[in-house]
Formats: sequence, structure tokens, C-alpha cells
Amino acid sequence: MSTQRTAARPTATTIEVERLVTMAWSGEIRVPHFQRDFRWLRRDVLRLFESILLGYPVGSLLLWRRRAPAQDLRLGALRFHAQARDQALWVVDGQQRITSLANVLHPEAWDDDRFRIAYDLGVERFVPLPSQWVEKPLVIPLPVLFDLRKLLGWFHARPDVADYAERASEVTATLRQYRVPAYEVEHDDERVLREIFDRMNNYGKRLSRAEVFSALFASDRSHEQSLTFDRIANGVDADLGFGLIDNDTVLKAVLARRGPNVLREIRNEFDQEGDAGTTRPAERRVSEFPDEDRDTAYRLGEEALRRAVRFLQGVAGVPHVTFLPYRHLLVVLTRLFAHHPEPEVANLRRLRRWFWRAAVVGPEMFKGNTTGAVRTLCYAVRSDDLTGSIDQLLKLVAYPDRPLPDLSTFRSNEAGTKILLCAWWGDEPRSLRHGEIIEARELREVLLDQATAADAVRYVVPRLRVPEPQRQWAANRILLPDPGADGSAVEAHLVGKPLDLSDEEWQATLRSHLLDDYLVGLLIGGKVNEFMAARQQRLREHLATFLNRTCEWEFEDTPPLKELVLGDLGAGADGPG
Repeated sequence: MSTQRTAARPTATTIEVERLVTMAWSGEIRVPHFQRDFRWLRRDVLRLFESILLGYPVGSLLLWRRRAPAQDLRLGALRFHAQARDQALWVVDGQQRITSLANVLHPEAWDDDRFRIAYDLGVERFVPLPSQWVEKPLVIPLPVLFDLRKLLGWFHARPDVADYAERASEVTATLRQYRVPAYEVEHDDERVLREIFDRMNNYGKRLSRAEVFSALFASDRSHEQSLTFDRIANGVDADLGFGLIDNDTVLKAVLARRGPNVLREIRNEFDQEGDAGTTRPAERRVSEFPDEDRDTAYRLGEEALRRAVRFLQGVAGVPHVTFLPYRHLLVVLTRLFAHHPEPEVANLRRLRRWFWRAAVVGPEMFKGNTTGAVRTLCYAVRSDDLTGSIDQLLKLVAYPDRPLPDLSTFRSNEAGTKILLCAWWGDEPRSLRHGEIIEARELREVLLDQATAADAVRYVVPRLRVPEPQRQWAANRILLPDPGADGSAVEAHLVGKPLDLSDEEWQATLRSHLLDDYLVGLLIGGKVNEFMAARQQRLREHLATFLNRTCEWEFEDTPPLKELVLGDLGAGADGPG
């Protein structure tokens, strides 16, 4: 081993949170360009602050001490200019923790849902806040709680909660004084730090395909300007409210636009040799765009992915990624919308028909299950023939048996339950508190960083009051994405309508959840068995109606009329004889 490498010996220290975030805000702490983007979800950020308050270890930091140029920085939701420094600390390990602390405790990051966190003095815990929230005297935003001057002003303006000031001060002191272990390495060779980073993050762990692809094809552009899979996913979520699409699905979507075999060898993706010429057969070429560079592929892949998401939300009726029955269907749609960005209404309807048929049929009928399905379906999409592509897609899912999804087992991570949730969303569910239709924005706030739609669903009756054989039934669930709800069962809300709702508005609210006075009467009378059986049957009928309407099984899969070519009508075809 060379002396160059043995010189990288770390110095152990600790840094108080107050100093750590001040260093981050001033640009004394920097993030190297080889680091990935911020990946934590809101629940990860909450756990970090809970651990600090409880005094639990949060892991150590590894910081690289060296000079830093003047530059415009992005740290999570924060944007600022940092002056040049002879001695800055570059984050080798700990980026997610430092970014979380710096953003949650800074008021300028308050607009980002991941960092909008407060401390509830009433229940003594950290809580996330929706984008539209009503101020409560015991719920203190963390940028206020962290700043002693602002905290004093907070209580001065609220003398009725002065009894809680001491507890708030204790939490403030705990946050500010918590000491984070850190190692500092001083070394001039960036390759040494890259190697340390690689060993710390990859040893003993298998990288995902998206991580391998990102490492192979890092952009030549500056870190701030280049698209990454994280930035594509975050941009789609921020602009369309669809939730965070996982990086492997984003990768497949980018690959699908460039060629139908999304499972191809990715190491040759931007190797142009052989693609542009005629020596390699067309079906063996890596890409349909051999002269395209990495940044163009990412940009055009993102545009196609956005068109696919808009189709799902606006035409197919899938409001959020957690409602999507199978993610490979999004990949296929991305390929189609990449080559055919503006299908006419008739083909959009046929495409919706295909989507729901494919969702009901599932990938099991394809050789290799999901891998076989995404490959076969992507090959059906031709760049020069939209109508023919949809024709072929429909043929591939023309499955004779069409059983309904099983409603006896409600699991929010399974395709059948996701289909059911889409059917419920199509009925425009209303709030049981004020009778207004629940907006997609409210759904997004509840499902901000969740892997499934479970947090948007509530029990009708407390689970333990339901007979055990019926506890998994869909009949005891209701789609109610209410950011202000406490998560309890909704039975109590059904006993009587809110005072400010008319009878007609209340009936519309009940119908939006497949309820009515008869079913509510069974609940009030304590007849849980009868309620479960009656609502389960109603849900089956409703789901069957939804799928008949969206799958259009009885329709002929003919192309749009304008694409039908009429044969020679013979003499007199131009008018009466």
C-alpha cells in the first residue's frame, strides 16, 4: 500500500447541532459532486429528530477538510451563494442527516413538504404539517422552536399557553446541544475520498440497476444542471402530485423510450459504435436513437414520463403512484407517449381500455411474469404506428377469464386492492366533516412519501369489533385521505350528519363512499355482521361496473374511424348514378 493512501487518517470529534446547521447554512459544509441527491423521505427526517430528542445515536459523519471555491449551492430545498473558503468540510458520509437538519430548522425550506415539521407540545412529539394547515397554539414549527428569540416571541404572543414554555425550552436546548460524532479527513487527492465513499456505501450491498446506470453515465454538466433519476422523480411529483416514482422504474421508462428491450445490457447504452451503421441488425441495436447523448436521453425520457403520468391521472383515473396496479404499465405508457405524444381522443380511449385490461389480467400470463410482460408489451409499441401499436397491446391482454379482484383480503400493496382504490377514487369521495369532494392535493399530502396508499384508507368500524373471518374484507375500509384526521375509525362520523350540511349533501357524501341510510342504520343498531355482508356485496357490484366501463370488454377493438381505409366503391361512388 502506498504512503499516499496511508496518509488518510481521520480525526475524531463531535459537533453540536447548532454549530452543524450554522456551518451548513454558511457554506462551510459542502456536498461533493459524486454524492447522490437527497433521498430521505419525510418519515426518515422525523425519525432523525425523534432520535435526537430521545438521546439515541444517529450515526457518525465523515467530513473531508479542504478548500472550497465560491459557488451557488443547493442543499435540499435551500438555495444560497457561498464564498470561497480555504478550509471547508465536504460531506463524504452523512449528507442525508445534515441536509435534513439544515432544512427542517431553516424557515426558507418550509415550502418543501419533506421539511415542514413541527413539535406538538400537547402530545410531546414531532409532527408533519400539511401545506395548508390551521395554526394551533401548541404546535410550534421547528424553525421557531430552534431559535430562542423567535420562541420567546411565540409565547409572548400566546400568554394562554405560557405553562408549556418550560417544556418548549427543554426541547430547544436538547436540539441545539445534541452532539453528533464526526470524523475529519484532511487529504488532497479526491480519488482517496471517492474510494472511502465507495467502500462505506457499497461494501456488502448490491447496488440497484438504477444506481449502476447512474454511476456509469454521470453527466458531464455541472452537478446543479444535470438531470438525475432522483430529480426526474421529484420533478414529476412536485409538478403533477403523482408521488415519488422509484428510480428503477424511472430508469426503465428512460430506456423504454430509447428501445423496447428495457432489460438490455446497460453498459452499452451510449456506445454508438455499431448502432448508426448497418452491421448490427435493427432488432439487436441498443437504441433507436444511436446519436443521442445522456443528457438528451434523460430530458426526453422525463418529458415522455410526464405525458404518461398525465394520461394516468386525467384519462385512466389513477391519481397517485400508490394506486398504480403495476409499475411496468407506466414504463410501457412512457414508450408509447415518447413516440406518439398526442394521440387523438379515440385512441386515448382505446389506450385506457388496454391499461385497465392489462391491470385486471396482470403479468402472470406472460412468460417470466413482470419481466416478460414489460418486454413483450414494449415491443408491441412501434414508433411509426400508433393505432397498430394499440391494436397489438389489446391483443396481448385479450384474456377470456376476467375474475374480479378478491375483496376478501384488503392489502394496499397488492394490485387488486389498488384497482379497487381507483374505482373508489372515481366516485369522487367526500369529506365526512364538511361534505366537500376530496381534492388530489389532499391525497398527495397524506401520501407524501408513503410506499402504499394505506394512510389514505380508514376503518369504518374499529377492527377488533369485526368478526375475525371478516377483518380483512374491503367492506370495512373507506377511502378518506384527510390530512386533518386522527386515523381512528369513522363510525362515529356516520351517526349523524354535520350541522352545516343539508340532507341532500349528506346523502351525496354517503353515496361517494358506497354507503346509505340502510347501511348506517345497521351500524347504529350494532349489526356489524349484516353491515359487512351488505357492503361487501355492494362493493363487488360497484367494482364490476367500474371495470366493465373502463375495460370495455364488450367493445370491438377497432381502430378510429378516420384510420379505416375504404375499398374502391366502384362506379357512382362519387354521387348518385
